[in-house]
Amino acid sequence: MTAGAQLTVTDKRRAARHPVDYPVIAEHRQLGDLHLHIVNLSAQGFMSQGELPLERGERLVMRLPVIGRIEAHMIWAHEGRAGFQFERIIRVDDFLKLVDTVQPNPRLRPRR
Repeated sequence: MTAGAQLTVTDKRRAARHPVDYPVIAEHRQLGDLHLHIVNLSAQGFMSQGELPLERGERLVMRLPVIGRIEAHMIWAHEGRAGFQFERIIRVDDFLKLVDTVQPNPRLRPRR
């Protein structure tokens, strides 16, 4: 891809991130299924760990608990980690339910 994704969601990398350990299978339009290991999550995006055959701006579609099908664009990649921004911001109530589902340790879940 020569041009990055034209996202309407503003850059919110300072948003609160919640540690998770969640494997997910994402769909790429050319590469097919990709296995991702999500290590932190925010209402705006997530970070994965592990090498991926993607470049900045490339799009994935995945299915997350509570949220359902959602698209994400790679914003950065460095030393086996990659940051993705969701196509839309997840509503707070849905985000809290999502973290409760994917974070089994109650001490690491967000306080309400």
